[in-house]
Amino acid sequence: MNKKKSILFITPYPKGKAPSQRFRFEQYLALLKLDFDIEEHSFWDNKSWENLYKSTNLFLKIYTFILAFFQRFILLFSVGKFDYVFIHREATPIGPPFVEFIISKVLKKKIIYDFDDAIWIHNVSDKNKAVKYLKSNWKVKYICKWSYKVVCGNIFLASYAQKYNKNVIVIPTTIDLNYHKTEVNNNTKITIGWTGTHSTLKHIDLIIPTIKKLEQKFDFDFVIISDKKPTYNLKSLKFIKWNKDTEIEDLNKIDIGIMPLYDSDWEKGKCGFKGLQYMSLGIPTIMSPVGVNKEIIEHNKNGYLAQNDEEWVEFLEALINDKTLRENIGEKGKETIKALYAVKANQSKYLMLFA
Repeated sequence: MNKKKSILFITPYPKGKAPSQRFRFEQYLALLKLDFDIEEHSFWDNKSWENLYKSTNLFLKIYTFILAFFQRFILLFSVGKFDYVFIHREATPIGPPFVEFIISKVLKKKIIYDFDDAIWIHNVSDKNKAVKYLKSNWKVKYICKWSYKVVCGNIFLASYAQKYNKNVIVIPTTIDLNYHKTEVNNNTKITIGWTGTHSTLKHIDLIIPTIKKLEQKFDFDFVIISDKKPTYNLKSLKFIKWNKDTEIEDLNKIDIGIMPLYDSDWEKGKCGFKGLQYMSLGIPTIMSPVGVNKEIIEHNKNGYLAQNDEEWVEFLEALINDKTLRENIGEKGKETIKALYAVKANQSKYLMLFA
């Protein structure tokens, strides 16, 4: 009997916590375990991950970082037994790519390098500004060079990786349709909704003028699902604290999903995940025409692309006024997800990464 090959997953975040991991590769672990032996090692454990964003104690953050960094170093002594090393984003959140260098150049292991943001660009949360100059974003190009294969979430990211590695594969952030299930919506009035982490709340600023205009004409709820409560002065605003256990139930409360984005290189690296979630649940979706959004949305067929305030108002008004239109656009969006962005539609690509 042939011995199974093995894969070491080196990740930044604890399992099941971060969308980039949950919907980039964690959904495929059960499939991979049929043919491979798998081990997972995250830089942050659950407790240190919570402290990173919730605690204001700098000394606690430094202590947990040093401990995690030491554990990364110890991990290097067991890398030799693996056939592949899958690295999501980076092995360490700050500092040079010494872990990746040792794995590739010293231990001669095949690195599968995955990223879903323009992580070569500085982008640090307000609570962790102190690490801006320690993040060493320049290391991304070197990890690309040293990797056996690079897998990116969209063409914009792939075009960067291809400067340093010829073996680049695009696999979109994907949706598990066994998890994202449409539920009956019993809203008493139309609900416009947005979901995202505190780091992306800034994008809602773009839509506030539109919401205020619509409030003068319609009675609706504007629901924000996030880990941080927003402070916008809107009469329609409703806040739902993000909870993994009720994630799909809460999303199903939305009648119209929105994904506004600034038009910058950082946003062009985004993989359209908010929109993909809405569409998978049959929720008609409006997105800014930035980056991969222009590939996901076929305008006026499976969703809408709004370029300015006037278009946001126009498309939202149309969907608010017409239930049949909402249902038709929502159904087309759901078909798009099933054909192109579902786990099942991409699992053969994922298996080929380890060939």
